[in-house]
Amino acid sequence: MSAPKILDLGSLKQACKSCSLHDLCLPLGVGDEELQMLERIINRKRPLQRKDHLYRPGDRMTSIYAVRSGTVKTYTLTDDGQEQITGFHLPGELLGLDAISDGVHPCAARALETTSICEIPFDRLEELSVRIPGLQHQLFRIMSREIQTDEHFMMLLGKKASDARLAAFLLSLSNRLGIRGFSRTEFNLTMSRNDIANYLGLAVETVSRLFTRFQAAGLILVRRKLITIYDLDGLYTVAGTQPVEDLRNHHNGNGKSPPM
Repeated sequence: MSAPKILDLGSLKQACKSCSLHDLCLPLGVGDEELQMLERIINRKRPLQRKDHLYRPGDRMTSIYAVRSGTVKTYTLTDDGQEQITGFHLPGELLGLDAISDGVHPCAARALETTSICEIPFDRLEELSVRIPGLQHQLFRIMSREIQTDEHFMMLLGKKASDARLAAFLLSLSNRLGIRGFSRTEFNLTMSRNDIANYLGLAVETVSRLFTRFQAAGLILVRRKLITIYDLDGLYTVAGTQPVEDLRNHHNGNGKSPPM
């Protein structure tokens, strides 16, 4: 099995090849001079440690952020002070876009593990978009894609049974990691079973039981936090969705057969 790719954190240009920022940093036709202008406004923040907050509800929005490595969860607080998880953000994904309209963050963002972040001051980004043709359009495209992804998954949560929800969640992680150049069929679940249950609207006992059921059916192998997917098509069947053709035919050489 070929090893999953690791983000090259030593070079912005290389890192952005596996990042949503690729669409901002390297839009069509941008030369080295423009790239240097964009690079100068990006702040590579000191890594967040597990449980550190990137921002909290009500914080003034000054920047958007990209996850370079690690995982960040976003959540709101219910009236009784309980967390309601709204998303998990993986390497190459953007945070803070939902604060652009009101200028304050409506939710909290907290690291699930040691996490490296790129910070892009929004006012500087707006200024630069006037000087670099196509940059603003690329930002709009990224925002639209993020909204579409959220809407699609919320639709699944609203209509699917518990086993379909978990299957759709695993497929979502697989697809999002695969797009960034990581393995689609083997990855660590950096979020806890409690967090997964919270996000999917299920009891934690149900989530644990479903992992056991999926493994018994030969769909996946669970080794602590490491998930190996043996049957992508089987997971799509459980989720009740159709795979994108590219994902059906491109498993990065990581397809396996269950042990006898």
